[in-house]
Amino acid sequence: MTRASSVAILYPMTRLQDKVTVVTGASSGIGRAIALAFAGEGARVAVNYNRSGERAQEVVREIQKLSRPALAVQADVADPQAVAGLVAAVMAEFGRIDVWVNNAGTDILTGAGATMTDQQKLCSLIEVDLKGTIQCSWAVAEVMQRQGGGVIINMSWDQALHGYQGANPQMFSAVKAGVQAFSKSLARTIAPAVRVNVLAPGWIATSFATDLMDEQYYQARCAEIPLQRFGTPADVAGAAVFLAADDSAYITGTTLNVGGGVA
Repeated sequence: MTRASSVAILYPMTRLQDKVTVVTGASSGIGRAIALAFAGEGARVAVNYNRSGERAQEVVREIQKLSRPALAVQADVADPQAVAGLVAAVMAEFGRIDVWVNNAGTDILTGAGATMTDQQKLCSLIEVDLKGTIQCSWAVAEVMQRQGGGVIINMSWDQALHGYQGANPQMFSAVKAGVQAFSKSLARTIAPAVRVNVLAPGWIATSFATDLMDEQYYQARCAEIPLQRFGTPADVAGAAVFLAADDSAYITGTTLNVGGGVA
């Protein structure tokens, strides 16, 4: 069994034509795939990043090759003032925001994140993954309600409500379950004008899975997945397109698992 590719699938320009979309944490991985998939569907895309400006500009250039407008905007979603600046920058460029994907998340597994103490990891997860999602959702919800509609998509984890062993999964589950609970309440609060849904990816072939897992561990995880493989960022991006488009016009307050059948 080979490891799944992380190359994004591009779609015909139909379902999201000219929709202004913001993807947080879009400079690499799942965020990059979502930004490219939305552009492939005809969207105008704001690529948010925190530190990876060069990679964000690369994503912008890839989007522009599809003849779609794109903008890279730096903002730390853990900072409410930075979030307000992100919203203002997108509004100044495009005049509206139709879709907002809260994909940004802190890395507690690789690089500097792997050397953090458990307290540091927990604080970072709460600040970025949970508070960042809440702050961005609140900020853009005001814009969407004023303009008469929009879609917010938040990111969780397929194991958040089922559990997975280990200290890191305990913290990640707690925070991502919080995202799900917040999203359900937000969906009720800002309906019917704005829809709010959650994507819950499982084992996805990002840099952690492809670079740090040994083959034995990788194959053991594949054996636990009914579809017998890791997902790709493009798998998650396709689900995001569905939740953003009119295909899901009667869906709100729902979590869509993208985990190959793991439950």
